[in-house]
Amino acid sequence: MTNRTLSRRLLLLMSTATGLAVAGNYFAQPLLDLISRELALTTGAAALLVTAAQGGYALGLILLVPLGDLVERRRLAVILYALTALFLLVSATAATGPILLAGTVLTALTSVAAQVIVPFAATLADPAERGKVVGTVMTGLLLGLLLARTASGALSELGGWRTVYFVNAGLMLLMAVLLRVYLPRLHTRAGLNYPALLRSIFTLLREEPVLRWRAGIGALALGSFSVLWTALTFLLVQQPYGWSESSIGLFGLVGAAGALTATIAGRLADRGHVQAVTAAGTMLMLASWLPLAAGARSLIWLLIGVIVLDLAQQAVLNSNQNVIYALRPEARNRINSAYMTSYFIGGAIGSALTSLVWVAHGWNGVVILGATLSAGTLALWTLERLTTRTPATPADATRPLVPAGR
Repeated sequence: MTNRTLSRRLLLLMSTATGLAVAGNYFAQPLLDLISRELALTTGAAALLVTAAQGGYALGLILLVPLGDLVERRRLAVILYALTALFLLVSATAATGPILLAGTVLTALTSVAAQVIVPFAATLADPAERGKVVGTVMTGLLLGLLLARTASGALSELGGWRTVYFVNAGLMLLMAVLLRVYLPRLHTRAGLNYPALLRSIFTLLREEPVLRWRAGIGALALGSFSVLWTALTFLLVQQPYGWSESSIGLFGLVGAAGALTATIAGRLADRGHVQAVTAAGTMLMLASWLPLAAGARSLIWLLIGVIVLDLAQQAVLNSNQNVIYALRPEARNRINSAYMTSYFIGGAIGSALTSLVWVAHGWNGVVILGATLSAGTLALWTLERLTTRTPATPADATRPLVPAGR
């Protein structure tokens, strides 16, 4: 049983909330052509929307997520969700490119509310079920990330690209209300002012070798994952596939199948197999590039490779989170900030490298790049096991802090 404060209904709400928060950063990707035509933007200017979302999210991870260790967490989450709804409306009503760019940056900045919810759920969970709880919440987040493009294409066909932002703004406002009603109050006093709180993130990285190892593993894992999903569009538009943009968007449904396995990885971690989950995830990640290599000419092999890589990436992410959340319960938001900042930096670097490699070497070069990053995750995990002691079971972690009343 989970902690009485964390009912199944509340866990489902938190999972849904994380998915909706992160989805807003990916809506624009399949709509860049529509947006550029209506707002008279160049292709380069439209592409800046993607970069702006990544940059805003990175800033939010560094500047806002640590606040969960300083202020009352329910209030922080509700404020961030409400602000995200407001900034989505800015994007929805944007008459010029600069206004849309500003709305995109601000939306991404406050959408890190999802990364406030994840450690919130970990704190409310019973230690014996923390893996399952984190896996469930992360399933929502990953589904939001993967299905955002599919939903964006469908909504834009119904009412234009602005419809996507209006709908998401309404949903985020609804989430803010529901979180205010159903989340318990939770305040973990770090005993630090804001500047000291930010500095303490680097202190945690210096003092916790396991956090450093897992941040590196996570960065390489998302880097490999991003290599695939960045290059996949390039591959599917050319022969022998020749798919349309709407068909490519539906490919996100394939990745969603892997995201649904996150709770399985969490359950295994709860039973003391967190290291086995990491090992299996890193090995499968490397192995997935074999069918992906064959996927240049075979849809079946491509589908197998995508599902295996996605499953492996979720296993690595879930086991990493279970390990780092066991380190210092009173600093979970700062630990999450350090980890997730490294994680998304790895993803951004993977995407950037993919564009360069694709131009120079095509799909074969992409496969080599992705396999190299995947091999790096396995190498770092092996080095971690040889040099540090990582908690293997939830029992090794301190029990979560007791939340305050509503």
